Amino acid sequence: MKISIITAVYNGAETIEDTINSVAGQTYSNVEHIIIDGLSTDDTMSIVHRHRDDISVVVSEQDTGIYDAMNKGIAVATGDVVGTLNADDMYEHDHVLKRVAEVFSDPELDVCYANLVYVDRADLEKVIRYWTSQPFEPGLFCRGWIPAHPTFFVKKTVYNRCGSFDLDYKIQSDFELTLRLLEMHRIRSLYVPEIWVRMRMGGTTNNSILNMIKGNLEAYKACKKHQLKVSPLFFVTKIATRVPQFFRRP
Repeated sequence: MKISIITAVYNGAETIEDTINSVAGQTYSNVEHIIIDGLSTDDTMSIVHRHRDDISVVVSEQDTGIYDAMNKGIAVATGDVVGTLNADDMYEHDHVLKRVAEVFSDPELDVCYANLVYVDRADLEKVIRYWTSQPFEPGLFCRGWIPAHPTFFVKKTVYNRCGSFDLDYKIQSDFELTLRLLEMHRIRSLYVPEIWVRMRMGGTTNNSILNMIKGNLEAYKACKKHQLKVSPLFFVTKIATRVPQFFRRP
């Protein structure tokens, strides 16, 4: 089984090397690492080229944002299973992709996902937020639930059948995608209660109050688009489910 990992990056010179090394250091060997760069103006591409032997595909061209870049990666991916690892992120340990392959040894499975921790940008050992997920059940998305997308691995055939990221959503296209796959198409999924990803704080969704508001509005819009019955308290519920993550620890 081949696993494709897509990393979208723009001006990620500060962190991209950690991401590349995290994928290259995995004990599972049948891995295709795809890097989609949005014409970075810093040293990102010089770092990428320095590690070219560890990367299967490199694309550097103009895009319209992170989800456009991810769609480009999905389009060129040749793996049986596709995952994404952001340029700020890394795997929790060297056996994550081995675990993914073990999980997908079940031929009936379409998707798996796990937990992640948000860490301080300067101190990667300092956990700020512990995102624990749960097995999917109908109605979860109406309460603002979403699986941790960097831990979300999908069979390529599912993307071929159900589509990839909807570019109408600039901040929460991952919410719409996972909602569409799990809630609308009811693809077969498995939650693995393990930490798979270490994510630096300060990503697009959570780097400002304004983006958090925009993201919540997009999530609400996604629920309405798919004709889910969303409570007027959707925004309150969505935020409330996140609060314990800042106090819980692995």
